[in-house]
Amino acid sequence: MTTSELQRQQQAELHKKLWAMANDLRGQMDASEFKDYILGLIFYRYLSEKVEDRANTLLKEDNITFAEAWENEEYREDLASYLIDELGYVIEPQYLFSHFLAEIEKGSNGHFDVELLQNGVKAIEASTLGTDSQEDFQNLFDDMDLTSSRLGRTVSDRSKLIAKVIVSIAEIPFAQDDAEIDILGDAYEYMISQFAANAGKKAGEFYTPQQVSKILAKIVTAGKTEIRDVYDGACGSGSLLLRVGKEAKVHKYYGQEKVSTTYNLARMNMLLHGIPYQRFDIKNTDTLEEPQHLNQRFEAIVVNPPYSAKWSADDKFKDDERFSAYAKLAPKSKADFAFIQHFIHQLDDNGTMAIVLPHGVLFRGAAEETIRRYLIEEKNYLDAVIGLPANAFYGTSIPTCILIFKKCRKDDDKVLFIDASNEFEKGKNQNLLSDEHVKKIVFTYLSRETIDKYSYAATLKDIEENDYNLNIPRYVDTFEEEELIDLQDVAQRLKDIDNEIAELDRELYKYFKELEV
Repeated sequence: MTTSELQRQQQAELHKKLWAMANDLRGQMDASEFKDYILGLIFYRYLSEKVEDRANTLLKEDNITFAEAWENEEYREDLASYLIDELGYVIEPQYLFSHFLAEIEKGSNGHFDVELLQNGVKAIEASTLGTDSQEDFQNLFDDMDLTSSRLGRTVSDRSKLIAKVIVSIAEIPFAQDDAEIDILGDAYEYMISQFAANAGKKAGEFYTPQQVSKILAKIVTAGKTEIRDVYDGACGSGSLLLRVGKEAKVHKYYGQEKVSTTYNLARMNMLLHGIPYQRFDIKNTDTLEEPQHLNQRFEAIVVNPPYSAKWSADDKFKDDERFSAYAKLAPKSKADFAFIQHFIHQLDDNGTMAIVLPHGVLFRGAAEETIRRYLIEEKNYLDAVIGLPANAFYGTSIPTCILIFKKCRKDDDKVLFIDASNEFEKGKNQNLLSDEHVKKIVFTYLSRETIDKYSYAATLKDIEENDYNLNIPRYVDTFEEEELIDLQDVAQRLKDIDNEIAELDRELYKYFKELEV
């Protein structure tokens, strides 16, 4: 089974369960709200199982259960200390997901209610207070309001509804070793894609399709088995960062995300994928206006920022070290180049940056042309331009491109252009890249070959002659000559058709006459 086939199988299984859960909540609230309950409970289950598995392992030789050990003050203190040091948090036995499930399965004899779950959420955050992990766990569950009347008017009503969702979530496999999808990220995209009208958001703002993520990750880790760090300043659900970790060992993950809900999701996603709190640093502010890692330089940068977003373009940024050398700021109405400038500033001298943007960045004029020209002519940072198929992302049908930047290029290095816009599999809602499409793009980038109608290694003089316009068709000729049409043959065929019609008319006239019509 290919990777893409495995992805689709895993997605289909996950989506089936998510749909069943959504149906339980449908009619109670908007889709943009109930996705927060489903994702929050998926994450709660993961945290719970992590604690339970670790505690049982530690207590195995003592032949005592986690619940029994917690009743013993000496055991409890040692366990809590160890779990905080290793996992960053503690969940008491009475708040374990497995305990909730057991109580729910007892039916009317069970003691689960939504207030018990609420106390469990509060207890997780309380266990981190004053510890190194406090920032990474605080407010993680803010979007899951268990007191909302939308879940039901009474505690009993809310408890019954949440209990149904818990039972469904218990059936989702957390088989991370062979998973080709990221559970939270894919679940989030699915929830948005099904109910986008109510949610009022675009999945592309916080989730990059895995095949596109794979291209970026393979390029920034090319030739490396491990990297010091990776950074995504518009990290969304964190799926891009995690994809890099599948291609090489990453010592630390850095990210920044403006939207609080999505910032919570990114932290959940890190922990869900086994990244301990000590190995990620994700902040919740606007990357352009309030950068949080400004003094750091990163070995790998991967990013899919919001396309043509607005930003302040305030005069203060003219003296900002990220933008001051370019003479002009990116326009207020399109922050694409402001993002490029920010990430170039954060890129280490030996690093590689891969960013996804709309095609407009390749050819738009005015300030954007000035910045583009500086990056190529003065700095020679642009390494490659890769054109992707249109409709490759949920929520937007516009064609996008991947720009690759490096600071260690030589003066005679060429800029590789790849036109992969016509290579895709047609999907129901979006165009899909197969494993073979991904391999071809990555191989072509690494080999830097010129392939007829697919890629071209352009010199800096080529780009200068095109006035620093990077529109891919200027460099990759995909023109297909049409077969010559013989006009005499066409005329003869039309004449033959007229004769055939006349003959048919004569036949019909004869039949009508016989029938005396």
